[in-house]
Amino acid sequence: MTVSWAVHEWRASAQEIHGRDLLAFAPGHAAWFLEASAPALVLGSTQPAVVGGGVGVVRRRSGGGAVLVGDGACTWLDLVIPRTSPLWDDDVGAAMHWVGTVWAAALGDLGVAATVHRGALRHSEWSRAVCFAGLGPGEVVDAEGRKVVGVAQRRTRAGARFQTVAYHQGPIERIVELLDLGADGRRAAAELTATTAIAAVNSVALRSQLVANLPNLPNLP
Repeated sequence: MTVSWAVHEWRASAQEIHGRDLLAFAPGHAAWFLEASAPALVLGSTQPAVVGGGVGVVRRRSGGGAVLVGDGACTWLDLVIPRTSPLWDDDVGAAMHWVGTVWAAALGDLGVAATVHRGALRHSEWSRAVCFAGLGPGEVVDAEGRKVVGVAQRRTRAGARFQTVAYHQGPIERIVELLDLGADGRRAAAELTATTAIAAVNSVALRSQLVANLPNLPNLP
């Protein structure tokens, strides 16, 4: 016997999506495919940022740098597990490895060579500002070492919510513009564009493969 995953799709404003506590709303093992109804720049919970105009700005409860959502630019998947899950790991870094494994397998099924970063957090000059500027445990890189999937994590006494994003269109220049990095903006955009990979796959097919690669779990008492 296995524990089944509840799979949901939800389109709403980025503010509403981040405002709802999915851990409380749908306890258990759940996969949420999310789509922002309008473009929004999503900042990490403690991220210092000066943001220009043009899109909505939302602050999520998990850490990390900024991501841009909406307009079909990305596949956004949140994975929710209870603290009683066999996937739970008290090690915050190792806790994200299985999440990256799901993504790497799904991309591999679609012909994109991808591997999971299992080492320590790698910082860069821009990683406090832009999610795809750093590389953390459980995040996914392509064959050239470019980051293709970003992962953030929120943990509570109830469980964990893993927020993941892969881009189908290049977001970096727009993110840098919105963050208003001033004189450093052009250099940041060039450097980060070179280290960010686009998931050049059909988004519908990607969703299907992500669901197919969700872990089979031993039945819980």
